[in-house]
Amino acid sequence: MVKKFFGLLLALMIFNVSICAAAELVIFHTNDMHSRIQDTDDNKHSIGLAEMAAAVKKSKEKNPATLWLDAGDTFHGMPMITISRGENLVPLLNEAGLDAMTAGNHDFNYGSAQLERLAKKLNFPLLDANVAFKKNGKLLFKPYKIFKLNGIKVGVFGLSTPETAFKTNPKNVTTVEFLNPVDVSKEMIKKLRPKCDVLIALMHVGVDASSEFTSERIARETDGIDLIVDGHSHTALPDGLLVKDTLIVQAGCYEHFLGRATIDVENHKIISKKAELLDAEEIKAIAPKPDKKILDELKIADEKADKLLDEVVAHSDKELSSFRLLVRRNESELGNLAADALRWTAKSDIAIANGGGLRADLPAGDVRKRDTMAIFPFGNTLRVAEIKGSTVREMLEHSVEYYPASFGGFLDVSGMTFSYDPTKPAKHRVEKIFVGGKPLDENKTYTIALADFQTAGGDDYTMLKNLKIIGEYGTFDEILTDYLNQVGMNGIEVGRITRLKEVPVPDAE
Repeated sequence: MVKKFFGLLLALMIFNVSICAAAELVIFHTNDMHSRIQDTDDNKHSIGLAEMAAAVKKSKEKNPATLWLDAGDTFHGMPMITISRGENLVPLLNEAGLDAMTAGNHDFNYGSAQLERLAKKLNFPLLDANVAFKKNGKLLFKPYKIFKLNGIKVGVFGLSTPETAFKTNPKNVTTVEFLNPVDVSKEMIKKLRPKCDVLIALMHVGVDASSEFTSERIARETDGIDLIVDGHSHTALPDGLLVKDTLIVQAGCYEHFLGRATIDVENHKIISKKAELLDAEEIKAIAPKPDKKILDELKIADEKADKLLDEVVAHSDKELSSFRLLVRRNESELGNLAADALRWTAKSDIAIANGGGLRADLPAGDVRKRDTMAIFPFGNTLRVAEIKGSTVREMLEHSVEYYPASFGGFLDVSGMTFSYDPTKPAKHRVEKIFVGGKPLDENKTYTIALADFQTAGGDDYTMLKNLKIIGEYGTFDEILTDYLNQVGMNGIEVGRITRLKEVPVPDAE
């Protein structure tokens, strides 16, 4: 009996040594979901939270040394979630089994106090080492967590982009400040590196060259971070990006991919690491069926949202049409109202609203939350950017390029007027352009309010992809509500765009 006992003890010791000697750490990662959590979201390009969770849970059953980390911009975006100020997403994330997340700039869209409330309801930590209260310097959230997985000690600390100060409405972050992420990273490395086999920085910082702080810069200017799980720039990095000894991973946006990084550890030292992005089919191969509990939670969230959608949020003096062949071919009052609301919010020189983004009529009288969300169902957020006058002309040429055919990219404008001649060749149709009553100066830099969709090149507005973003606000439905309540509907009559000549409209239209 004694021999058997010592034999078993020896076997266990050998087993434990083998675990410490060589083990595989798997990190699943997501970023910039913007509450696209159903496989029907983003024109069915989103994988779905239930589908992703099923795959991660299945993987954790096979290898307990597995984490799921989310790099932020999670709580804001789609109507089901935004209508509850993020509350409806909490039980879904808890059921999904995330291990940690950090805060993106749009997670502050309901205000820092609401994000604090949401974080307290999560079953996992929201980590952020560089967001502090202005009044006393105390951190809003826990800065880091150390996980012990199969003999591997994994340190994870969080960071938010300092751009949050202007890439959410500034009124949302009046009580907090965003500390230098390079300096904070150095502090975290000094604190955590001696305690950990693997050190991960979970950050919403991004790789956009226009940003002062990027994940690449943090990797270059520090030593000791093994893996950066990144977000913010909506960049898909299929194989990751290696900067010095730091592997940077990011999974695009809107749940188009589930990222997976694999780190092999032997005798407490990393011997290899790799990155990959899994698409919907690859996830189905891991877990053919979505997570049922999350599907059940989605039904509950949908029912809760449905009740809130009937709330009266504004008043409209008259009904405004979103008729497809009106808003995609002609200036419309609804489009003018939308563009005016964007310019008013952004305090910009000009604003644009694309006809294809107007999906429902604005009713006369009481306006309910479901009405504003039906007009703007895509969760688009407002961005403010700098734009040269010559690019404004190029943008307007593209807007009327296809007339008389209907085009989702046809633009209504605010703060400017222009005329065009549809009998002329495409890209040579626009004539007189006035901004603020003065002729357009093609060498001048203006400020423009527009959708995040357009800054990503949506509707083939490639000239808008590299604009310098100087501000970000909430979703279009929220902005329209505020504008109706505080300004109203005066001055939205058509007359900003003049068509100089008429051409036959296709019979089909």
